[in-house]
Amino acid sequence: MLPELGWMPRVAAGMLALGLLALFVARAIRKDRREYARFRRYRSTTRRQAMMRRWLIESAVLFGGSSVIVLLLTWPLVGPLLAATQALPPIAWLRDALAGGLGIALLIGAGLGVALLTLVGARSARREGGIVMVGDIAALLPRNRTELRWGAALSVNAGVVEEALFRLALPALLVVVTGEPVSAFLLAALVFGALHAYQGWVGVLATGVVGLLFTALYVVSGSIGLAMLVHALFDLRTLVVIPVTVYRVHEVPGTVLFPKPLRASIPNQT
Repeated sequence: MLPELGWMPRVAAGMLALGLLALFVARAIRKDRREYARFRRYRSTTRRQAMMRRWLIESAVLFGGSSVIVLLLTWPLVGPLLAATQALPPIAWLRDALAGGLGIALLIGAGLGVALLTLVGARSARREGGIVMVGDIAALLPRNRTELRWGAALSVNAGVVEEALFRLALPALLVVVTGEPVSAFLLAALVFGALHAYQGWVGVLATGVVGLLFTALYVVSGSIGLAMLVHALFDLRTLVVIPVTVYRVHEVPGTVLFPKPLRASIPNQT
């Protein structure tokens, strides 16, 4: 059960949540209107790598730092919040249904299915000359071996710090304000989706849905480590596996200063 909190902790938590939201929105707007627009125009891999390095550091400091600060303040609520959510009848029923080896088998099956679909899609995309992108993310795909390393680093970093923030820290902070677990998790997932505004409205919707799936995975499994792993693998699929299997960017040396842009087989909607 969640502990009863007075109005003062709720006001303090609300002010902190609003401050974090304002900081995240300001970063999203800047990245959307300035940095990503400029990044899409870059042909030089030196400039692209510099921006990737900047995004990696900013994400680790902003999201990772925010997670640490919020978790230090709300850690006693993390466990009760998860327990209260898991005790809800639909979640409890699902956890019981997936108890034992069934849940693990389904997870492994889903992973193998995604891998198979990725390989089939990669073969088809090579014939078509490009792959369908969900959202405006084509510019993010690495174009040579060196950029692949940055793509891998960004993927692993996102899996760790974004799950720590949006599945652990922010829900624990928001539940102080709302007093109710479902709304806390839903609001955190919505913020997660909104921060991808630079990908266009299709990207925001897709990322919001993915965020809800990560939330469900954490709540049902009770393991933030599993959510981090799946998130990192999901991003690695986009930023490493697809560029390698579809575009063969690992064959392009990092010494090529102006690698050719990668293209989608169907134009993105933004």
